Amino acid sequence: MSQKIMAINSGSSSLKFQLFSMPEEELLVKCLFERIGLGQGLTFTYTYQGVKEKMAIAGNTHADAVAYLLDFLLAKEIVADLKEIVAVGHRVAHGGETFQSASLIEEAELQQIEALSPLAPLHNPVNAMGIKAFQKALPHCRQVAVFDTSFHQTMAAKNYIYPIPYKYYEEDGIRRYGFHGTSHAYVAQEAAKHLNKDLADLKIITCHLGNGASLCGIANGESVITSMGFTPLAGLMMGTRCGDIDPSILPFLQKNKGLSSEDIDRMINHESGLLGVSEISSDFRDVMEGDVSQYDGNPELAVDIFTTKVKQTIGSYAAELGGLDVLIFTAGLGENSYEIRRDSCQGLEFLGLEIDPEKNFTNQLIISTENSKIPVMVVPTNEELMIVRDTFEILGA
Repeated sequence: MSQKIMAINSGSSSLKFQLFSMPEEELLVKCLFERIGLGQGLTFTYTYQGVKEKMAIAGNTHADAVAYLLDFLLAKEIVADLKEIVAVGHRVAHGGETFQSASLIEEAELQQIEALSPLAPLHNPVNAMGIKAFQKALPHCRQVAVFDTSFHQTMAAKNYIYPIPYKYYEEDGIRRYGFHGTSHAYVAQEAAKHLNKDLADLKIITCHLGNGASLCGIANGESVITSMGFTPLAGLMMGTRCGDIDPSILPFLQKNKGLSSEDIDRMINHESGLLGVSEISSDFRDVMEGDVSQYDGNPELAVDIFTTKVKQTIGSYAAELGGLDVLIFTAGLGENSYEIRRDSCQGLEFLGLEIDPEKNFTNQLIISTENSKIPVMVVPTNEELMIVRDTFEILGA
C-alpha cells in the first residue's frame, strides 16, 4: 500500500519541500519558500504536474510557510486529507556522535538536536525550528531526522581524530564529522544500480561540488574518509570558504592586522574561497562564464586552485581505499560544469582513468571512454529522495 511521505530541508531563510508516494518513489510535488524572516513577505515556487510557478505570498516565518504549504496541498487536491501524509523526514545538518543513523524524533531527540547547535550554529537551530513547525501542524505524523553527518560515522578513528590534545575530543567532541552525507550515500547507491554491481563490492569516490563542496571515499557502501571536518569549512576551497589552510595564518592575521575572532570567522567563512581569490564572485558561473575583463582579479587562478585540490584529494582517497572502481561527480558544479570535471581529472590518467571529451561536454551519465579502467559518472543528487528513503525505512522498522 502506498504511503505519502514529505522531505523537508529548512534553511535560515528558506524551506524546501518534496512529497513522494512510497515505495514507488513517485514525486508528487515540490515547493520552495524563500525570504523567510526578512519581513518582506515570502516567495513561493512550486512544480506540480509539469507546471512551475513562482509567486509572492504573505507571511514571514517558517510556521507561516508550513501553514501555506498544507493549505496549498489541500487546495490543489494533491491530498484529500492531511492524514494521508504518514511521515515527515527532516534534513538535520549535525548529529554529532549521538545519531549514527536516521532517527524518529520525540522530545528527547529534539532536545539533543538543539543541544548540538554549537557544532552547527547556522543550521541545527533552523532545522529544529522546521521540526517544531511540522510537529504542531501535523500532530498525527511521525517526524524523522536524517543527518548530514551520520553517513560518515563509519570512519575509523585514524580518519576523524585531529592531532591536537586528545582531551578536546573527549571533553568537547572536536573531531572530523563530515557533511553532505545524504548526497554522497545517494549517488553511490545510484551508480551501483546503473552499473548493475553490488555497492558493497565497489571502491567509490564521490565529488559533491557546488558552492559548498566535499569529497568522500566509500568502500563496502560505507564512508571511509571525507574532506569536510569539524565544520563544513574544511577540505576543498569553496564559494566563500577557504577550506584547508595553515592554521597559524589565523593568529598571524589577528596579531599583525588587528583582526578579532569575529573578523577571522567572517573572513574564512564568507570572504575567502572563490570570492577571495578571484576578487569577482563566489559563483563559479560568474567567474568562468561571465565577462571578467572589467576586473583586476584572478579568475583563472581561483578555478585552478579548486580543480587542483579536487584532483589531489581524489588521488589521496584512491590511496586510502587501496584502489578505485568508480569516480562520481554530483551537485551544481559536478553535474553541470564539463570544465570543472575535465580539469579535476587531468593528471589522473595513471589511475587508468580516461575522460571522453564529447560525453563530458554533453553531461552524459558516463563520461569516461570505453577503454577507461575506471568509469567516471555524472549522477544528479537527490537529497530529498534519500531523506524519504531513510524515513520510509524507519517506518518499516
